[in-house]
Amino acid sequence: MSHVARKRFGQHFLVDTGVVDAIVAAIDPREGELLVEIGPGLAALTDALLRRVRTLTAIEIDRDLAARLRGRYGERLTLIEADVLGVDFASLGAAQPLRVVGNLPYNISSPLLVHLLDARARIVDQHFMLQKEVVERIVSPPGTKSYGRLGVLMQAFYEVELLFEVPPGSFDPPPKVDSAVLRMLPRRDAAKVAPRVLSELLAAAFGQRRKMLRNTLLPWLAQQGVDPGALSPTDRPEAVPVGTYVALAERLAQAKGLARPG
Repeated sequence: MSHVARKRFGQHFLVDTGVVDAIVAAIDPREGELLVEIGPGLAALTDALLRRVRTLTAIEIDRDLAARLRGRYGERLTLIEADVLGVDFASLGAAQPLRVVGNLPYNISSPLLVHLLDARARIVDQHFMLQKEVVERIVSPPGTKSYGRLGVLMQAFYEVELLFEVPPGSFDPPPKVDSAVLRMLPRRDAAKVAPRVLSELLAAAFGQRRKMLRNTLLPWLAQQGVDPGALSPTDRPEAVPVGTYVALAERLAQAKGLARPG
C-alpha cells in the first residue's frame, strides 16, 4: 500500500539505505536503552533500529502511518500518535534516560529542538536529520554568518556536531534543500539558567543583528537592570561568545528574581 507524502506534515521519506545504515551506526543503539524516534514515517530508520534492539518508542502524527506501524511491529513499537510539540518527553518511560532520534519535519525543527530542552535532564543524546542550513546554524561558532539565536541556545546546553550531509535524492519526495545529520550531547558544563530566560536575551540581541550592541542589546539590558559586563558597544551580536550570553542570562534571571533551575 502506497502512501502519498503530506505537505502539511513536511513529509520527505528517507529511502537511501546507505544513509539509514550510517545514521544507525552513528546512534549505535544498545538493547535496554529507551530509544524514542520522532516521525518514523515509512519506517526506514525504525526498521533498521529494530534490527538492533527489541523495542522502540515512536511518535507519529499521521494516523494512516500510525496504523501501518502498529500493524507491522505490534508490541515491539510503543506508538504515540500525537503532534510531537505537545509530547511531554520528560514523562516518557519510567524515568529512564532517553536517546532521541529522527528525520525531523523541516517545518517544525527549530521549535521542536527548543521544546526538547524541557527534557534535557533525561536525555543521553539526540541524533537528527535536519535541513543542512539549520544544522549549520546550530553548530556555527561566533564570528560566522550562520551564528545566531538558535545556535547559541543549543550550544549553551549541548555539544553539537554535524556528522555528515545528505543529498535530496536520498528522500522520496526529494526536498529542495540539502540535509545533514546532527549529533547533540548534553554538556556537562551546561548553562544553569532557564532556556526561556536565555531565549529572551537572545531575542533582544539578535532582533536587529546588523546593528551594533550599543543600539540594541545594551539599552535593553539597561532597562532590565542588568550589568553588561565587558560587552563592547561596537560589537554586533554574532561576535559575542556563547559563554558571555549565558553569563548575561544568569544576571537577567537574578534581576528578575528567578531561582536557578534544578
